Amino acid sequence: MAIHRCARVNSDNMSIIRLLLVYFILTGNLLYGQKYSGFVQIEKTGKPIEYVNIGIVGKNIGTVSDLKGEYALVIDSLFDSDTLRFSCIGYYPFSIKVSDFKKLKNYDIYLEERIFDLAEVIVHHKNYRPQTLGIKTKSKAVQSGFGDNKLGYECGILMKIEKSAILEKVNINFSYCSYDTILYRVNVYEVIGKMKFENILENPIYLKLPKDKTSKKVVIDLEPYKLIVQGDFLITMEHVKDLGPGYLYFCAGVLGKTYYRKTSQGKWETAPVGISISVDARVEK
Repeated sequence: MAIHRCARVNSDNMSIIRLLLVYFILTGNLLYGQKYSGFVQIEKTGKPIEYVNIGIVGKNIGTVSDLKGEYALVIDSLFDSDTLRFSCIGYYPFSIKVSDFKKLKNYDIYLEERIFDLAEVIVHHKNYRPQTLGIKTKSKAVQSGFGDNKLGYECGILMKIEKSAILEKVNINFSYCSYDTILYRVNVYEVIGKMKFENILENPIYLKLPKDKTSKKVVIDLEPYKLIVQGDFLITMEHVKDLGPGYLYFCAGVLGKTYYRKTSQGKWETAPVGISISVDARVEK
């Protein structure tokens, strides 16, 4: 079993109390699986696609391709009846039954670029009001987040609205970073069912910062992406690059709830703390 620490609580003075939310990732079966590796490339040009999400749907078995589009994944025969999915913002996903994937002559995968139609958007400003959604705490008493260097791990906050909203900014408060530089992907999902989400981005949003920039509130401008959501939506940060040993924690609050999944294409779960991710938006009245 691998143990992932995702929360820590510190008390004042000499007494230190730590609240550890421990999640166990069952990896015993993987020890006996076979390793499969290849490249993910653009179908028409053969150019590599970076940071592709690769994993068995609904299972905690997955990874992310590197800058060269290269990936490696260990799969046990127990999952032969499951579906392996390759997905990336800006491309149509590719899904294949695991048993069929294993029969391929090589494991290079080609994704087709997705073309989006630009629809005219008319916004009636009088029907919208500015509002900040999500968790805004700057307290470091509770800390939660990325406890190790696990590709595809992501966590975030569900923003609840009744109607529509125009997204303007994402605000993030980190509590501690051990990396010299971080690179994460910011994802925006619409809710399509119970614990089911679909990414609505047409272009990826990456957050790259040196360690010293994580000590203050981080603000990401969303206006260039022209994002309009209908109803509840999920904002997450995803660990997509091998940063080496280390961890990145958010400020968090015990009254919120964090949505997370342990790897690409994995099952969504919740933890009883809310990491400090908020969104400035114009929300329909």
